[in-house]
Amino acid sequence: MSHENFKNQSRRAFLAGSASLLAAPAVAQSTSAVNSQATTENERDLSEVVRRNISSFRTLDWRPYFDNTRNGAILVDIDSRAVHYWSEDQSIYRLFPSSVPLTQELTRRGRTRVTLKDPNPSWRPTPSMLKRNPEWPSFIGPGPDNPLGTRSLHLSWTYYRIHGTHDTRKIGRRSSNGCIGLYNEHIEELYEMANVGTQVLLI
Repeated sequence: MSHENFKNQSRRAFLAGSASLLAAPAVAQSTSAVNSQATTENERDLSEVVRRNISSFRTLDWRPYFDNTRNGAILVDIDSRAVHYWSEDQSIYRLFPSSVPLTQELTRRGRTRVTLKDPNPSWRPTPSMLKRNPEWPSFIGPGPDNPLGTRSLHLSWTYYRIHGTHDTRKIGRRSSNGCIGLYNEHIEELYEMANVGTQVLLI
């Protein structure tokens, strides 16, 4: 696939995810004039957020973010909800739409690296997740219902991952408990390109 075709496909995927975000307020719309007005205002606010994200979902140069591309480089742009990858020799560049943490309290920014590549991830909620959601299962094994999707890249920060997701509605949205999520086909592509030791910067 050419870079241009891939970029167009990524934009379409991002727009599809954004469309589900915009649809949500409409479902809750009531016949009440007050509720209708509130919903319209919410939709306008959400539309502005989506337009801003789409406008910032663009190709970037690695130089403002990394001193070099040794072992490859991954930039996670929380505000744009996008993941950028550059290969060590800079011959490969990819841009993927992503999910990001629900709140600023769950968001971590800074420099880290890939410490483990998990080709068949299983999932355990962190202690803080179980505290917030005691009804959640304590373990989900590898498979189609796994919240980490089909691949996972462990980062040097405890519990932090770049991983796939079985719930494609999450992509392009604030929807995670701290990790960065990608469509399964995109994490599979990134998994093949990234190495243990690949630089990662979250901004």
